[in-house]
Amino acid sequence: MTVDSAKQEVLIVTGMSGAGRSTVGNALEDLGWYVVDNLPPRMLRPLVDVATRAGDTLPKIAVVTDVRGGHLFSELGEAIDELRASSDVRVIFLEATDDVLVRRFEQVRRPHPLQGNGTLLDGIAQERQRMLHLREQSDIIIDTSNINIHQLATTITETFADDSSRGLQVTVLSFGFKYGLPTDADVVADMRFLPNPFWTPELRPLTGLDARVSEFVLAQEGALEFFDRFVEALRPVLAGYQRENKRHATIAFGCTGGKHRSVAMAVRLADALSREPGVSASVKHRDLGRE
Repeated sequence: MTVDSAKQEVLIVTGMSGAGRSTVGNALEDLGWYVVDNLPPRMLRPLVDVATRAGDTLPKIAVVTDVRGGHLFSELGEAIDELRASSDVRVIFLEATDDVLVRRFEQVRRPHPLQGNGTLLDGIAQERQRMLHLREQSDIIIDTSNINIHQLATTITETFADDSSRGLQVTVLSFGFKYGLPTDADVVADMRFLPNPFWTPELRPLTGLDARVSEFVLAQEGALEFFDRFVEALRPVLAGYQRENKRHATIAFGCTGGKHRSVAMAVRLADALSREPGVSASVKHRDLGRE
């Protein structure tokens, strides 16, 4: 069987130890790339073949590789040349100045992988020498000396995000306080200040997904005022999340049982946020259906 990998996207992430490879890998993973860390170069071709056969389930692959691979790392340049003959391959190389790398290693109190019995600078010098050819093969070179991990992640996002993965992904969650607070919520709003439809006999068996319940909740005094001001207050928060390269956020609405008020408000907020620039929103009802 001949493998056609012409459409397979492959990104090789490499460079100096301490220059930010893990940060880049995490950012790419958030963008939907399938990230493999410390893969031996000779496994690149089998990985691409498997991904190609998998089709849309593995459309983009990022391989983080470095001198931790020992003598196998020397095969990387040849593996990249071979792969470029049949695949869409790009190489991103991360570097930083010696003094910055030394400071980063000292902060985490770890030796350089090539340091051996020498100093940190000895290990860095050896690594630079081994990386010379690979650096020349690179499509993108990023010097991380004067940027922090958030700025590096933002750079990767701006460079590699497609239209579907850009922006902030917001999950609007409804829940019932009697079942406990959601542990992963970034913002929580309490809807128990509104009258409970549970005490209206014809609404009790329904949920906030029903138009009658939603209309009842939003018709209560203060409901729309709260909602409008809440959306307005969220705008600078969501903009700040995007500046800090936070890719996902959860905004939770709670009521007593998570059946009426919180559900109605969550649906309305998800609809409102989906119209905000750079934001995509989905809704989830944690406790809907519980007795």
